[in-house]
Amino acid sequence: MLPSLLPCLLLAAPGWAQGMPQGGGGAVQNMNPNLSFIADVAAAAFSDEALSQAEGRQNGGHDPKANGFNLQQLELSVGAAVDPFFRFDANLVFSLFGVEIEEAYGTSLSLPGRTQLRAGQFLTRFGRSNNTHPHSWDFVDQPLANGRVFGGEGNRGLGVEGSILLPTPWFAELLVSQTGAAGASTARSFYGAEDLGVHRLQDLLTVAALKQFFPMGQDWSLLWGLSYMGGPNPTGRDNRTEVFGTDAYLRFKPASRASNMQLTLTSEWFWRRRQVPDDVQQDLSATQALSWHFAQRWAVAARHEFGSPTVGLDGSPSADALDPFWTADRHRITGNLTFWPSEFSRVRLQGSRDVAGWVDQPLTAAFLAVEFVTGAHGAHAF
Repeated sequence: MLPSLLPCLLLAAPGWAQGMPQGGGGAVQNMNPNLSFIADVAAAAFSDEALSQAEGRQNGGHDPKANGFNLQQLELSVGAAVDPFFRFDANLVFSLFGVEIEEAYGTSLSLPGRTQLRAGQFLTRFGRSNNTHPHSWDFVDQPLANGRVFGGEGNRGLGVEGSILLPTPWFAELLVSQTGAAGASTARSFYGAEDLGVHRLQDLLTVAALKQFFPMGQDWSLLWGLSYMGGPNPTGRDNRTEVFGTDAYLRFKPASRASNMQLTLTSEWFWRRRQVPDDVQQDLSATQALSWHFAQRWAVAARHEFGSPTVGLDGSPSADALDPFWTADRHRITGNLTFWPSEFSRVRLQGSRDVAGWVDQPLTAAFLAVEFVTGAHGAHAF
């Protein structure tokens, strides 16, 4: 069983393998940790620049939002094995206005029973896209669903996460984390900017997820996840928000013959349920994306995003204090062409059309984005 699971572990949960000490004796810490800088810069043109910056239309914290040149981020990534027991990873993000600690956490390396702990500041593993960084996205901007539900920076916080590999014939990982529930750009559906503190366990933000990997022959593979997030919101005593999610990632990559071709399909759905005085508000958000890597250095991708209006428990429209303007369906369609001069740089041309039912005119956008990577940077999750 173990040899058959090993490829799945390396593909679907690389954190279990990165930084593992080698050999049977005592480990000596590497005094030179892996360091890398990743710069993302984009030139943008909007049909209505004011509209692009209003009503959460470009709601990702690293999205281009203004005509002209935008520094999306400069990321410093640090990682190394601390000792035989822990690995440390950190991501510091520089912008034109300051520096933030995006992630800084330690991961256990030697717990028994196929278990693992992670502690510190980290992006929670709800769904597929939340715990990824801009340099691993197929598109220049963040999915609308993530900004709407979690905030512009994605859901992250100080806390602890425990995970276990289940004894199943296929790869299955069960994880639970608890972090702070405050943060205007990281927990907007929960305490958000109104930090009411932690007085009991229920005041923390809980994430539970099941990640499963299914190899389907030599050429096809499927990653499927189920996620839950629950925590307090500031609208009244004991009022809570819950988010239910499912995500699927289907990949076709010929393994039986030499080929640079790769085809992937990603689907992610969020259903949010938020208790407010005298009502329970609900909404649905979804992202579907198709990517075709048709040559060694070239790929095209297409994405459709959907967001429903907020409704009450009886199904009638309900005024949402978080997004009061979001009173109708919203659709955004995006196309993308990517060229890699090498594995250390990337150029992307992207266009999108955003149709929101509460305004008369659609918002169109065009981006030309360039990315540069220097230094040692570990592999991303499958």
